[in-house]
Amino acid sequence: MSRTIRRCFAVDLHDDPDQIARYRAWHRSGGPPAAVTAAIRADDVRELEIWLVCDRLFMILEQGDGYDAEAKAARDAANPDVQAWDALMRTFQKPLPFAPDRTWVEMEQIYALSEQPSSEGETSLADGDQPRA
Repeated sequence: MSRTIRRCFAVDLHDDPDQIARYRAWHRSGGPPAAVTAAIRADDVRELEIWLVCDRLFMILEQGDGYDAEAKAARDAANPDVQAWDALMRTFQKPLPFAPDRTWVEMEQIYALSEQPSSEGETSLADGDQPRA
């Protein structure tokens, strides 16, 4: 089986409780148009989750080796259902303050438990240790 790659993104919603409620409603089970869901699945996206805190969204995308972002963008640009969905969703979203010309800004992973050493005693804050650069 091919590996799964996880990528995470963030974007804000307009800080309006009614708009946020509508955005949530569009994302309930069966909310997105079937053609949009099919377009996501057709491109080796294995899982896609959107998480909400206040007015900030986090998207977790798990893709297989066959995922090609440029090819997906081209297919999505030619798909009127995906274009209509994207246009609708953008009415709810606003760019992050530091990325005014972008939506869904990719996040940088800075920690993974699986990458931490299993041996004890390597770093101790109680002893005044500093993180390694």
